[in-house]
Amino acid sequence: MATETNPIRFGIIGCADIARKVSRAIALAPNAVLVAVGSRSLDKAQRFIAANGLDASVVRAVGSYEEVLEDPGIDAVYVPLPTSLHVRWAVAVAERGKHLLLEKPTAVCAAELDIILEACRSRGVQFMDCTMWMHNPRTTKMRELLSDSARFGQIQTVHSHFSFAGNPDFLQNDIRVKPDLDALGALGDVGWYCIRSILWAFDYELPKKAIALPGTVRNDSGIILSCGSSLLWEDGKVATFHCDFLTHLTMDLSVVGTNGSLRLDDFVIPFEEDKAQFSFGSALSFNDLVTGWHTLPSKHIVVTSLPQEALMVQEFSRLAGSIRASVSKPDDKWPTITRKTQVVLDAVKASIDQGCTPVDIVG
Repeated sequence: MATETNPIRFGIIGCADIARKVSRAIALAPNAVLVAVGSRSLDKAQRFIAANGLDASVVRAVGSYEEVLEDPGIDAVYVPLPTSLHVRWAVAVAERGKHLLLEKPTAVCAAELDIILEACRSRGVQFMDCTMWMHNPRTTKMRELLSDSARFGQIQTVHSHFSFAGNPDFLQNDIRVKPDLDALGALGDVGWYCIRSILWAFDYELPKKAIALPGTVRNDSGIILSCGSSLLWEDGKVATFHCDFLTHLTMDLSVVGTNGSLRLDDFVIPFEEDKAQFSFGSALSFNDLVTGWHTLPSKHIVVTSLPQEALMVQEFSRLAGSIRASVSKPDDKWPTITRKTQVVLDAVKASIDQGCTPVDIVG
């Protein structure tokens, strides 16, 4: 098991901005330690370590990705590289027998993700993607309420929205708008979170069809900057989402059942790091004159001792430690959830590319 005295030793390959957040998370997790940061440039790795306040006597700078992967003193590798590089380097991580924490979107398509997941399965290493909000204790509390059939009823519809207004430099130069780096654009970045939130709400039951909504916006290179989709289930359940790089910062999620509803305005990144809130209503109604509500939704605040990204690292390290101690095998929950997210994303993209025609979703 990974403990404070026997932590999982992490290496990072790539110095993307998101790696700053995850390097801090590794430092905060009680059962993990960062021991190496690799870049294609030794100087860049050194600057990353210095800029993020990492202890250079503990975290060494490495001038190549390969050297990190070959280090027998590293148990797990976090990969924040552009999506187009994931297959090559994620597979290389697994082939070296190291556990894989992979940034989202995890692959350009499900076929590429399957190559990564098979490499992890064949080497017996743990896979997890970096959808951090899933590890927040708020998410557990919300699941408890959604599972309360008396108060919530049967889930019927979900709407998710994640957008932020990229500045001109972002829209011109960020890797997320470059076809050779992150070809999925807004759909792969902010859309990933929307799709995951919908699947989470439906307890990972895959929809049967995706129908992209009209109005997709692309840049001159064909990269999606704004899009949306409906997702349909055979029994009449429906979900919609919108994601973009063009409008004000918004992170809404609403889940509606036959007897209750749940809503939050910060589902990806909580407004505050040490606590997160949401509202839940059950059997709500208007007053007699329909001038107001008879009852109001209840507000819930869930406190956490660690940021959600540190809780993600802690859970990943716990699983990796159990494998290292021969206590358990890799937990298939995480790769299964990742693949379902990718499959739905693929169907939405196909519907966009086919002029908003319905696309069947096959798990």
